Amino acid sequence: MGVFWLGICRCGEVSAMAALNFPTFKGGSPWTQESTLVAVKPDGVQRQLIGTVIQRFERWGFKLVGMKMLQVSEPFILAEHYQDLQRKPFYPALISYMSSGPMVAMVWEGYNVVGTSRAMIGHSDSTEAAPGTIQGDFSIHISRNIIQASDSVEGAQREIQLWFQSNELVNWADGGHYSSSYPA
Repeated sequence: MGVFWLGICRCGEVSAMAALNFPTFKGGSPWTQESTLVAVKPDGVQRQLIGTVIQRFERWGFKLVGMKMLQVSEPFILAEHYQDLQRKPFYPALISYMSSGPMVAMVWEGYNVVGTSRAMIGHSDSTEAAPGTIQGDFSIHISRNIIQASDSVEGAQREIQLWFQSNELVNWADGGHYSSSYPA
């Protein structure tokens, strides 16, 4: 079992995070303004967990700058998104699953959002996901793990461009807490 720490998120709520599983990602630092793609997969949509996911990201102080619900019917988008998994034996089942129902794609912005979101989400295998993470609290099985997020700053840039047109990302005032990465 991993080492855990209890922290207080920006909203004052107590949260458990796996200290050993809080990754540092190439290209990011705690004070770097970043953007990341987060997708609620078909099982998360079917289980009505979209609001719960959004709430967790907002409570950590991240800014939602793009969101859309879509049914992926163009296989090239999934093939491009999962290009690094194409040789894995589970790849055909993954593509079938991701096109089996609606998903919600979101772009979140904030300081170290890539690394922090990965830590908030937790391990993709529900048997190894820490309590307090999204996967630990809601994932049923590794093949039905409700959510995914970019694994690096560079990957986030590529994935955001794949899933969103620039005019679908909104540069909105957030009370001066964070500055937007997107030009008006």
